Amino acid sequence: MFTVQYFNILSVYFKIYISWKYVLMYVFYITCFDDVFLTMLCPTLSLKKMQVRNKIITSTSEPGFICIFFFFFFSWRGAVIEPDQGTELPSSKIKEPDKPSPMEAEDQKEPVPFNERQLAVIEAFRHAWKGYKEFAWGHDELKPISKSFNEWFGLGLTLIDALDTMWIMDLKEEFAEARQWVATELRFDKNVDVNLFESAIRILGGLLSTYHLSGDSLFLEKAKDIGSRLMPAFNTPSKIPFSDVNIGRGTAHPPRWTSDSTVAEVTSIQLEFRELSRLTGEEKYQKAVDGVMEHVHTLAGKNDGLVPMFINTNTGQFTHLGVYTLGARADSYYEYLLKQWIQGGKKENALLEDYVKGIEGVKAHLLRKSQPKRLTFVGELAHGRFSAKMDHLVCFLPGALALGAHNGLPADHMTLAAELAETCYQMYAQVETGLSPEIVHFNLHAQKNRKDVEIKAADRHNLLRPETVESLFYLYRFTGDKKYQDWGWEILQSFNRYTRVPTGGYTSINNVQNPSSPEPKDKMESFFLGETLKYFFLLFSDDVNLINLDKFVFNTEAHPLPIWPSA
Repeated sequence: MFTVQYFNILSVYFKIYISWKYVLMYVFYITCFDDVFLTMLCPTLSLKKMQVRNKIITSTSEPGFICIFFFFFFSWRGAVIEPDQGTELPSSKIKEPDKPSPMEAEDQKEPVPFNERQLAVIEAFRHAWKGYKEFAWGHDELKPISKSFNEWFGLGLTLIDALDTMWIMDLKEEFAEARQWVATELRFDKNVDVNLFESAIRILGGLLSTYHLSGDSLFLEKAKDIGSRLMPAFNTPSKIPFSDVNIGRGTAHPPRWTSDSTVAEVTSIQLEFRELSRLTGEEKYQKAVDGVMEHVHTLAGKNDGLVPMFINTNTGQFTHLGVYTLGARADSYYEYLLKQWIQGGKKENALLEDYVKGIEGVKAHLLRKSQPKRLTFVGELAHGRFSAKMDHLVCFLPGALALGAHNGLPADHMTLAAELAETCYQMYAQVETGLSPEIVHFNLHAQKNRKDVEIKAADRHNLLRPETVESLFYLYRFTGDKKYQDWGWEILQSFNRYTRVPTGGYTSINNVQNPSSPEPKDKMESFFLGETLKYFFLLFSDDVNLINLDKFVFNTEAHPLPIWPSA
């Protein structure tokens, strides 16, 4: 009798042990593999767990020991669990896994350690983020001098613009804080007018990019929300979208002073909406933006592939004919022709045709050489008259040319890219602070004691723009020439010297020609974190797989989106 009782007691304890063993087994699973569970429980813990998991996966010695240990510990069952001890969740409650991101699909490789210059960029980012977090958290832009904020749309532009930058820099704690804000505070059902272009490239693009890099479906859900709310902009007689949308009311309108939209704005939202269609399976997004490109493709009023700056939303025709620039209001039209062609797998020939024609138009009408250094620059054409004016925005072009050459376009595109990249660098190097103004004028005639670059008083401000650093990144990635990194390093030091605010953040300045008094503007644009510092970080990296340019294409706000798989 005693023996039977003793045996029954042992059986109970043994079953308890087996049950707890499977509990431990489940805890091990969610700790190491289930991102969804931990993200809901604690975003910070989830991100730290992912960091540990990635370290385990990429290790050459630890995985074997860990896998063997848990295999032997958990695989020996010891006893069969009776049917009533197991519980199956109803299938309706099982969460479908997120679609694998392109980053997860890449070969698992040991990451390249960050170098000294990259660490300097991370420090700059953290300093900028410190100011934003302390004085402007959840608002659009930091005003670092007055320790306050500026509201544009009221949608946390700086935070959203910076999400993928933090991911790329491996700033997991900062990312977790930002993710929590997106999850709990970011709402688009507001009675507020937003600019279609700025919302698409910064918010929609930033959310889609972060979804692809992190695999976190939160960002895709937010992208779907803002994307659908921007669609009323396309309800125009011509299908050329209005510039402004009230995302709460579902209404749209042109600017108060005109019925025109700028060509750059209506033709530089395509990467984002096309990708949204691909992810959601809803054709309406791509159909709307592809319709714009098809319409512009057939329009009269171009000059050897160069387009005017404005297009009317009622008639669908170009306006202000005869003025051609690669600066503000037209710049990213050319950029997105190339990048849509790359995004779609190099199959959409009309896009490539328009891009190549546009570059030929630049060569024929807008290229000149300055004096005395004979720098190649891109000017403007107004009713047949050439102007030696070049916006800093035009410094996107060397990067675009290099990207095109990398994707099989003529080799002379790379030659021109290198020439223009040096010009953009000289727009910094020939200025007293080492920072470029917003606009420069080039000297066309040799004169004693005159530089190539001249700056007018109204143009001498610097807004912390990214275009030159962006092009240096492309040139370095494709050529490996260290001078591009060195030029970037000089520019970063100038930003630190003249725009850094001690209490946190960086500020635009009004006068790049006065080192002793650069006149801070008290504004840190969201693109400083979203673009400028991101491109600095990538420029200083020797890891070609850190945003592989054969797998990703950057939107015009530096948010990487995947190149579509070949059908």
